[in-house]
Amino acid sequence: MSAIFRFIEYVENQGLFEAKDSILLAVSGGQDSVLMAYLFKEAGYQFGIAHCNFGLRGAESQRDEAFVRQLAKQLGVDFYCTHFDTAAFAQKEKISIQMAARQLRYQWFEEVRHQEGYHYIALAQHQNDSVETLLLNLLRGTGIGGLHGIAAKRDKLVRPLLFLNRTEIEEWVAALHLAFVEDSSNLSDKYARNHLRLHVVPQLKVLNENLEETFQKNMARFAEVELLLQNQVAQHRAQLFQHSTEGISITIAALKALNPQKLLVFELLRPFGFSASVVDEILTSLHKQSGTRFYSSTHQLVIDRGQVLIAPIRSERHWSLPLHQPGTVALGTEQQFRFSLCDDLHFENNRNKAFVDADRLIFPLLLRNKLEGDKFIPLGMRKTKKLSDFFVDQKIPLSQKQHIPLLLNGNGEIIWVAGMRQDERYKISKSTKKVAIFELLNN
Repeated sequence: MSAIFRFIEYVENQGLFEAKDSILLAVSGGQDSVLMAYLFKEAGYQFGIAHCNFGLRGAESQRDEAFVRQLAKQLGVDFYCTHFDTAAFAQKEKISIQMAARQLRYQWFEEVRHQEGYHYIALAQHQNDSVETLLLNLLRGTGIGGLHGIAAKRDKLVRPLLFLNRTEIEEWVAALHLAFVEDSSNLSDKYARNHLRLHVVPQLKVLNENLEETFQKNMARFAEVELLLQNQVAQHRAQLFQHSTEGISITIAALKALNPQKLLVFELLRPFGFSASVVDEILTSLHKQSGTRFYSSTHQLVIDRGQVLIAPIRSERHWSLPLHQPGTVALGTEQQFRFSLCDDLHFENNRNKAFVDADRLIFPLLLRNKLEGDKFIPLGMRKTKKLSDFFVDQKIPLSQKQHIPLLLNGNGEIIWVAGMRQDERYKISKSTKKVAIFELLNN
């Protein structure tokens, strides 16, 4: 089968794009991307060419840009080019040159795709790139998701040369007499990927001359195993996750019953950004006292009375609101707080209302959230109690404690833990002449 027919067959079998779609090709000028551009032209697909000049190889970078510009002209397609100060970006972001180049080019490709109306971005990665990616993942440590190599299609990225290995590409380029440019940095083994390409893979091919084909078959199996695992994890997630406005809770008993425990807990927590090492710590801490916390970059996990609570990291911002006179104020979008005065001496057994001796009030009153060291005398008691201990007794989840409004007198004493308990010192008595009524209302 000819090169062009194998190419079209792969595109169609993988469902990479429709014949009517327009594709933005990432072309460096090397053999891989030049062959890709040739195949797109011969197949009659609509495409444009995008080239990144990373400014890392001096005159060679300028040569590559000029070559790709001329290639686009010869093929009669639109050409897009940009220049990056890659070294400065890497230094600013404190990342490697390779990572900086990757971030810059993918962001720019997507900008061009969106602005110019292309349907997909095509990358010229092939089977050897996929083999190298798998080996790199193994060296760095990976889960099952790192074992299926490079996907032929992911979101708006397509890789239409994954049916070819490097040797086949070189043979096709030679047979078609295609001009290309060499990137001298590919000959340096200071980068991990290049070291694998130049030294490790050739040794593996001594043991298996069909290395790329074998790896492709293995990676296809790994992809199926991952799909099986994710289906299983999805079932566990539906059964174990209890959702609320505060986040997600899972009983510790359910986590302990999972088998294999470490693998399943890691996969359950992976969408929240928890690394394998943190998951290990979580599993060894399930028996510890409430309040033990673990963090990812986006979420916190708290061990809290027989369950773990997972919630987005929110800044525990302190808020306060003065009250100078009777009226109603909003507490965010979900609650209101009402203050009124009444001459009728009465009391209702309603946790969302507090009935206070008005003569004991010192203005301005203050509504705020919890602070370290808060304490009060719960109604019916004689001694002060730390608010944190009161919350523990009431089994208030850690994620909710910072959102419970506190009403304070002008002297700093807590009058009411709103919706929960009034302070003993401010209860109405036979000597009360006027009653202050405070209400917590849900919108």
